[in-house]
Amino acid sequence: MLTINNLIYRIQGRELFEGASVVLPTGAKTGFVGKNGTGKTTLFHLIQQHLAPDAGSIELNKKARIGAVAQEAPASEVSVLDVVLAADLERTSLMKEAETAIDPDRISEIYVRLADIDAHTAEARASAILKGLGFEQDRQNSPTHELSGGWRMRVALAGVLFAQPDLLLLDEPTNYLDLEGTLWLEKYLATYPYTVFMISHDRDLLNKSVSSIIHLEHKQLTFYKGNYDTFEATRRMQMELNNKSREKTMDQIAHMQKFVDRFKAKASKAKQAQARVKMIEKLKPPAAMFDEYSSPFTFQQPKAEVATPMITLDSVSAGYGDKKILRNINMRIDPEDRIALIGVNGNGKSTFAKLLAGDIQPMGGYFNKGKKLEIAHFAQHQMDKLKPEWTPFEHVIDLMPTDSESRRRSRLSQMGLTKSRMDTLAKNLSGGERARLLMGLITFNGPGMMILDEPTNHLDIDSRDALVHALNDYEGAVLIISHDRHLIEATCDTLWIAADGTIKELDEDLDSYQRSITGNKDRGGNASMSKEERKAAKAEAAAKRAQVAPIKQSIKETETKISRLKVEIAKIDNRLDDPEFYNGSADRLIAAGKEKARFAADLESLEESWLTLSAELESLESA
Repeated sequence: MLTINNLIYRIQGRELFEGASVVLPTGAKTGFVGKNGTGKTTLFHLIQQHLAPDAGSIELNKKARIGAVAQEAPASEVSVLDVVLAADLERTSLMKEAETAIDPDRISEIYVRLADIDAHTAEARASAILKGLGFEQDRQNSPTHELSGGWRMRVALAGVLFAQPDLLLLDEPTNYLDLEGTLWLEKYLATYPYTVFMISHDRDLLNKSVSSIIHLEHKQLTFYKGNYDTFEATRRMQMELNNKSREKTMDQIAHMQKFVDRFKAKASKAKQAQARVKMIEKLKPPAAMFDEYSSPFTFQQPKAEVATPMITLDSVSAGYGDKKILRNINMRIDPEDRIALIGVNGNGKSTFAKLLAGDIQPMGGYFNKGKKLEIAHFAQHQMDKLKPEWTPFEHVIDLMPTDSESRRRSRLSQMGLTKSRMDTLAKNLSGGERARLLMGLITFNGPGMMILDEPTNHLDIDSRDALVHALNDYEGAVLIISHDRHLIEATCDTLWIAADGTIKELDEDLDSYQRSITGNKDRGGNASMSKEERKAAKAEAAAKRAQVAPIKQSIKETETKISRLKVEIAKIDNRLDDPEFYNGSADRLIAAGKEKARFAADLESLEESWLTLSAELESLESA
């Protein structure tokens, strides 16, 4: 379907692809992964010929139709359903021609083709897609100008799915979906009849909807068979084998080089020494492989101790103007609560978040919030609060008016921003970098509670894992609104649902809820549990997650450090194996020996830590 050969592309002098090559087979369901800002969306633009490569080629099957969601559907008087139907350009053209055609042969051709493309079921198919994405029948018949930008993005997504292109390009399709819409999309993509190439950082989506992964790293594209978990395991194994092979080759080279250095001046050994020189030239150790660095998140711990309960709601209602969105809310939030708020979009999740954060006032009932309680509220619309012409460094000056530049930059580093990005205008930061900056700013003073509304939309998978780690370290209360099940399961132990015009606790776990909304009722296990048993099971699972998550993160960090130390030791060995190195100062030789010894000691310590952590993890997971 798609062949990329020796692709080179630069943007503003920065090379994104350097001789990258990959083949995407026809009919493949493929996830496209890589760090934020490495060029994934740029590759989609290159495939669609919106951009031209500097060198290399991108070839598609002849007559292949490409479909992508370029922008949200326009606001107009046209109904949502009609906008989706119009996305099938061939059907629309044929239907229009059928109204005016007079040649009997042409009329016959038109109706044969309409039958071939199943045109008579078009409205039912379009309606089913819209329903899956959250549009009930009355909303399908409403004009698009009544929809918000997020809902018009769903219309655009529905249109490209309905058109069924031969190559479907999707760039973070779940960003505007709720959990229910994400679950529907998973099933739809898994059975899509043509080729799918999808940028996503949603681990669950990549595990359930694709059967291959293309990984963008170090300006190269690599194809892996299997879902995301398989890719991660395969790549980890490849890294280990590659680095072991490198060590073995380096040892061979070092051994032969010692022979050459020792006997090259002896006539009786000259031929053998020369033969080993030729062998050394042929031996090319593979480059060391290690994970690209992913900046951690660090949230300031709560500065003030807040009494229990932190927040109490008794028969509270909330909305906008005279319109009530939520009614009869009876809930409480305590310190250290970890709550996931789920439910179909439009049922009041964001309204509830704004109520808690104080952005809107209750319309009735009793609402009490602790006097010392400071709440940090992260939402996508709050990205607008960043000043586009200011750098991250300028953003923190007002918050640290008397601090030195080094302390300000240190604080920005804790937010996960590299030195070069600290002085980049906010408008030129990636979505993930802006999200990091905003989270760092709103939690600057150590809030007692964090409300995160779809915090992972612009974060790559490693950054999402870093967010999980930071949230599990944070000691305040957390309420998360998200379609990211991995985030919910790794950080939350209580489920609340926005439904039927109110907020209430959900007396089932996330798996049971997913089965109920996808039509797969639970046939055992939790279905037979009492309410108390389900709560106990959730508490036990949450406690296990809390134990396992930091250990997994520590193992990953340790593996990265081990890989980097091995690279540094190999560099020193290369210097020590070079005879020219010994012609210099003795101090340089002594320094290199000390540096290698220090690295070797650190490596031994890290390997011992890795073994201890791995044993601890295995013990916990088997318990």
